[in-house]
Amino acid sequence: MANLEKIKKLRSKTGASIALINKALSESNGNTEEAEKLLRQWGIEIAEKKKEKSTEQGVVSTYIHHNRKVGAMVALLCQTDFVARNGDFVKLAYEVAMQIASMQPKTADELLKQEYIKDTSITVGELVSQHIAKLGENIRIGEFVRFEI
Repeated sequence: MANLEKIKKLRSKTGASIALINKALSESNGNTEEAEKLLRQWGIEIAEKKKEKSTEQGVVSTYIHHNRKVGAMVALLCQTDFVARNGDFVKLAYEVAMQIASMQPKTADELLKQEYIKDTSITVGELVSQHIAKLGENIRIGEFVRFEI
């Protein structure tokens, strides 16, 4: 697989910057699986550093299942209004609402520990960490509620 193809694959899978992907590929001697592991680890480290930052902005997102019998609403919080308007952040909020509707977590801690429904190789917490690394701000799950008829 050519280096450009590896970069595209890792970028679509992790959302990491091209510079970070190149660094991971270099450190893993071109092994995409090892590079992906490095990118995940670095994302977690970046998230830990950002964890103490205040989250005063964000969005409220909803998900309604196709049968119209299950739905969820979540407040996803970030540091700035600029990131709150970012398409990746808004999509993450929708994905978290879908996770809540599907998996019925009771608390944010429980939600973060769950396997992500669209990629069971990562947890919701790791998904959020990837977005923290990508967007450069702390992201926190605020209040959420799930409805079912």
